[in-house]
Formats: sequence, C-alpha cells, structure tokens
Amino acid sequence: MKSSPVKPRPSGFISYLLVLSMGSLLTLLMVFAYRRAATSHAVQSSVQLQVDYNEKEEAILRAIVAITPNRAIRAMQRLSSSSSTISNPLRWENIFTEALVLANARQSISSQVLTSLGGTGLQVANSGDAALGTPSVVFKALNSETGYVSAGINRSLGSGYPVPLTCGNSTDSTRDKTWPLIAGNKLYGALAQSGVALPVATYPNFNIINYPNINFGYARPGQPFVAKRNWWGFSVDLAEPDALQTAAVKSRRNFVLSIYEIPSQLAISASSFMKLGQYATGDAWQNVSISGGIFAGRAVVEGTTALTALATRRGAALSTSTTVGGQSFTGDPLTPGVREAFQLTQGDFFPVSLASESGRAAFIPINRGNDYFDRLAHTTESEVLSSTTWNNYSIGALQCAMRLDVIQAVSSSNKTPTSLRFSYLKSGVRKDLTLPLTAGVATGLPAGYIHACDENESYNFGTTVVDLAYGKNGTYGYQTGMTGWITFNNARFGDPLVGVFKAGYFKPSYPFEIKALPSGKTCIAVYPKRFAAFLTALGADSTAVNHSLVVNVDYTVATGSAYLTKPSIPCTDLDYGVILQECDNLTSFTKGFSLVTNLRLYIGEDFNTTATTPPSGYTPPDLFYPPCSLFAPEKRYGVDMDPFGVTISGQVGSLASESATEPVGPLDTKAMSGNTVAASRLHVNLRPITHPAELPPISMMNWLVLLEERRPEYYTSN
Repeated sequence: MKSSPVKPRPSGFISYLLVLSMGSLLTLLMVFAYRRAATSHAVQSSVQLQVDYNEKEEAILRAIVAITPNRAIRAMQRLSSSSSTISNPLRWENIFTEALVLANARQSISSQVLTSLGGTGLQVANSGDAALGTPSVVFKALNSETGYVSAGINRSLGSGYPVPLTCGNSTDSTRDKTWPLIAGNKLYGALAQSGVALPVATYPNFNIINYPNINFGYARPGQPFVAKRNWWGFSVDLAEPDALQTAAVKSRRNFVLSIYEIPSQLAISASSFMKLGQYATGDAWQNVSISGGIFAGRAVVEGTTALTALATRRGAALSTSTTVGGQSFTGDPLTPGVREAFQLTQGDFFPVSLASESGRAAFIPINRGNDYFDRLAHTTESEVLSSTTWNNYSIGALQCAMRLDVIQAVSSSNKTPTSLRFSYLKSGVRKDLTLPLTAGVATGLPAGYIHACDENESYNFGTTVVDLAYGKNGTYGYQTGMTGWITFNNARFGDPLVGVFKAGYFKPSYPFEIKALPSGKTCIAVYPKRFAAFLTALGADSTAVNHSLVVNVDYTVATGSAYLTKPSIPCTDLDYGVILQECDNLTSFTKGFSLVTNLRLYIGEDFNTTATTPPSGYTPPDLFYPPCSLFAPEKRYGVDMDPFGVTISGQVGSLASESATEPVGPLDTKAMSGNTVAASRLHVNLRPITHPAELPPISMMNWLVLLEERRPEYYTSN
C-alpha cells in the first residue's frame, strides 16, 4: 500500500476586530430596521386611530342632526316641563349621549357582530374603543363657556359664526342652553342687523338671509331666501376622554347646529305625494307658468313638463320628456354619480335634489294634515318648556286672530244654524260675541243687534254707520244711520220704559251670514271687505291685528251643540260649506288676510285683485297685493254658477301625506258643481315669495336642520 505525503497548508488567522465590527454593524442595521418598523407601525396605528375617531365623529354628528329636531318638537309639546322624567331626555346632554349610542361610537365592532364571528376568547385590539361615559368631556360649549352648547342668542360669538337672535324672555333664553328651544320670541334684533338684508325693526321674525351651501335645492346655495336661523355652537373631541390610554391627540372641532325656520315660499311647496305636469283628467298642463323651484315630499312628473328645479324628500319619477333646469334624464337623476358629473361639467347647482343627499342636513316639513284646519280638535297645552307650544306653532287654525263658529242648529235632522260665535281681539285680549240668528240678544229685539253698553254709557262707532236700539224687556227706541260717539240715555232716545234700567244695542253690517248654494247646501258666507268697519263698530283691534279668520263647527260637548258633528274630510255635501265673497279688494288688511276652515270653501268672486301701496323699503318687480292665504281641505270656484274660467296666481300647496298611495294634483281645480275646470280654461301663474313683506298672516312652516364645522381658515365672516 502506497501512501501519499501530507502537503503543508498555509496558516490562517481570525480578526476579532473585523468580526466584532461586522457584527455590530449588522446588529445596528437590524435595530434600525426594527425601529423603523416599530415607528411605521406606531404611525400607522396613530393614523388608523385618527381615522377611526373621525369616522365615529362623523356618525355622531349625523345622529345629532337626526335627534335634535325631534327633541325641539317635544320641548314645545304638552307637559314637556312637568317632570324631570320627561324633560331630561330632551336636554343637550342626553341628545349628545344618545348620539353616541346611535353612532355606535363606543365600539369598533358591535357585540352582536362579535358574537356572530364565533370562537372563544376573542379580543378587540382597538384602543379607540371606550366607555365614553363622560359626554361633558367630548362635547363642550365654545369660548370656555360652561355647559354643552353656546346658544346663539343675545350675544355675538364673533367672526365666523352666524349673527345671533335676540330673546327678551328670560325663561326661554336661560333654557336655550339646556334644551333646543324654538320660540316665537326669538327674533332678529340689533345684534343681527349685519347678517340680514332688511331692517330688523321692520322684519324681526323672518328676514332675508343666504341659503347654505348644501346639495338640497330648496334654493340655490348662496341665494337669498326668507327664513329665521336658530343656532347653537359646540366643540367635539372624541379622543380626549381616553387620551392617557391611547396617547391620541386631536384638535377640538367647532360646530354650529342650525334650525332654519322656513315659511313655505316656493311656487309649489308641499310635503305631499304630488303629480306634476298633468291634471287628474290626464290632460297636460297648459297655460301654466311656474317661476323658481318646486318642493314635494314625493313627485311624479308626467309629459313634456319643464321645471326650473325640483327638490324632494322621498324621490321623484320623471318622464323622459321632462326637463328640470334645462336637463332631461333617461334614468333616475338621483343615481350616484349623476349629480357629481353634472357639477363637474355644467355648474355647481344640480336642479334635482334629495334631502338625504346633503350629509349633515335634514329638511323637515311641518305638515299636520287635516288637523291644520280644526282648532277644536286640540286641547290646551300646559307645562311646556318653550313659550311657544307645538299646536299653536304648527296648526293654522289655532294661529288665527278671529274665530267664527257654528254653535247651535235647529235639530239633529235640521242642521240649519241658529247661532254663531264670533271671537276677536280687543286691546290684545280675546273677546267672544254670540250672534243668535233667529232671535235678538234681548227680549223683543230683532236678530242681528249687539249689546253696546248700559244706560247713560257712551260708545264710539267712529265712521261706521250703524242702526241703534235703546230699551229693555221688548220696548225699544230706534235710530238708524248713526256714527261717532253715542250716549245711550233718555235724553237721546226718550224713555221707552219708565223706571227700568235700560241698555243700548247696535246693528252693524255683518261680515258673515248664513247663505245657501243653488243646490240648497247650507254655507257660512264670509265678506272680508266688511271686517274693517265691523271691527271698528265693536271697538276691536284693527285688521292689522285681526288679520286672519278660522271658520269651524263647534262639535265639542263643552261649548257646542249636541246637534252638531265634526265635519268629514274628504268633504261631503252633508256638511256645511264656506262661501268667500266681497273679497276682490283686501287693501283694508294692511298686514294681509288668511282664512282657515275644515269645511269646503267656495270662492265666489275675484279674490285679492286690487293692488295696494307696498311696505316701506319694498320695491316689488310688479304690483303689490296684500299677502293672503286660504287653507281648506277642498276649494271650489263659483257660488251662483260655475265660472267660465279660473286664473290662479301666487303659490299653491297641499296638506296631503307624502306617503299616500295616490298622488295629489296641486293644480287640479273644481267648479261649484263639482265639475273639473277644463285645462284650456285654467290659467296659472306661480312664483316664489322673495320678501318677508309677501308672507301672509298664516303660513305653513319647514325646518332645515344643518350641522356645519367652523374653521377659522375657512370662515372669516358672518
């Protein structure tokens, strides 16, 4: 066996310095990479936490918009201040607390979803989940004020915030920081003059302000419209309660929550399911001119109708021949992306809008339906947080200064009225006058006379021409055609009944009477032109105060007759009607005239066709007419016969429901007989109200609820 010799190899060495250096370098690189990864993770965690907080805050803000108007309404309702059990849920504190619940802001994943995932020992690794048990830390008033909100009344919050309202009622102004209050005594005062277009001394209730920048097109963004803005400011920081645990730092965000009170002012405005473009007969609208936009709860638009703008709460179905704002739509105009594409290519105002598209906003029409016509269907509201009660705010019949009730009838089978009750304001105090229709107010006195005063007392009839009676127990002396101051005594009339204490009576020209249609239907006829002289004869407040009338049937047990029953809606021929005549010249109503009734209304003559001098500072584009409104469940035209044609100008609306199965036609018109007025004989010219001087005494109301963030870099003026 042969073996090979072992070859010598070169000797080697190890450099400890090099090894240690390389090891240190690699270790440092690994530590640096780890720190980079840890920092990146921390940044991502912080960003995700901020995103989580922002999403939760957005959900909370939307919930506040949904909750607040409901609480504001409840604060105006009966017994809202009767106990803490009822009033506490209406507080701002509980509004914000409920918003946390509705937004599910305490958890990133609900317990129901977590349970549905199955498994045991599941852990939520979200440090943003928290109890949020102290809403007072999340929500704070502005400018270091105490409480949850800063109320926008009686002092300015400075640049970037809306101008405040003025409230002279100390109870309302104090409660407004605790509850969201809508009250009639919150008005535009001197503090608000810089933010409204008209003098606040003349228009304190509703003024001209700019429409907010939202997608809901009741008006164009920035366009002047008539409204009153109630508002409250607060700040939000959802991270603050758990900042020690999360180390999250967020800047407090300031917000203004507004409730705009908007009287109905569009050419057609109703929270109803409406059919536009065609009459009930199927005929297309013709001789119809509509300026400005239309608001409907829901809408169906037929035919080749051209509208300027259409805003709805529950959507609209448009025919392919319909144009809105000059645009036609082959599909649903509210499909996502359609509005955005329009705004990019054609302008910033999309003419078809839905209230829910506007983010942190809600549009709430105050529609009480048939209750709006009947003041007797409502009990007195007491123990209310707001000085303005909900029924008085939302029921037109309760807002009327004058009242005319049928209170007695012949029998259960003969409903011919035998007595009326007229109520009016005198020195701001309500007075009742009972008018018997078949016998005088005193023995032997003919029907129609009214008690003026007792013997040796005087009464001033002004320039009103009246007939007089003086006496007692069926024995009277009479004088006719008298005016001015009258002293009822023996020196003037002689002594018709010696030794008996007598009284004076007068008979004016009544502005109402019982009248039958050619069909025999019994009606209450109302003559508006006679009211000024009649009120003067009564010594009542003028038509500037007594500017509105409600006509009802008193079917109540307490003050009415057992023979009278509540009128039916829809109206029937078995119920009374109301006739409106002598109504062409309403210039004696310096603040306008409104009529509300739950009976069928027959318009027997031209209504409000005499122009008058416009209010100071108002420059209308055309003739100015006293602002008027008529509210009835059904209107017909003509009294003695059907009219040949009907012309309608102004605005129209409806109190029908937006959830009804059948749409209502806002321009459908019937004659006295019940026959439909032919489309060719109906002329309609509608336009919006653009000035508070055009608002009638009674209007329907809408609320626009809007929540806006106030950032100094973006909001530098009112």
